[in-house]
Amino acid sequence: MPRVKRAVHSHKKKSKIMKMAKGFSGSRQRNYKTAKEAVTHALVYSYQDRRKRKRDFHRLFILRINAAARLNGLSYSRFISGLKKAGVEINRKMLADIAALDPTAFTQFADLARQGLAAA
Repeated sequence: MPRVKRAVHSHKKKSKIMKMAKGFSGSRQRNYKTAKEAVTHALVYSYQDRRKRKRDFHRLFILRINAAARLNGLSYSRFISGLKKAGVEINRKMLADIAALDPTAFTQFADLARQGLAAA
């Protein structure tokens, strides 16, 4: 079997890792072995946190809607249930924005929810 010289490929691989480790502190930036570990962990965390971000925002939306609904005399679950029964289709992101930025408009949604609960 012929001999294979891998200098170019391995140098390319190392420089790719070192480039990704730019901005890390200490040996995590300078030593290839620790940089490789740090980059691997960073990639894992970035993958996990892309999914976690969605959960965190969903929780924040629910928290804001609940706070605004309680100011209008409803719990979160009764508010959402009332909106569904009233036939209002609006996502939680929009409801949270309305709750934070326009309380009078949110009060109208709360009235719709009350009507939906009363009708059912």
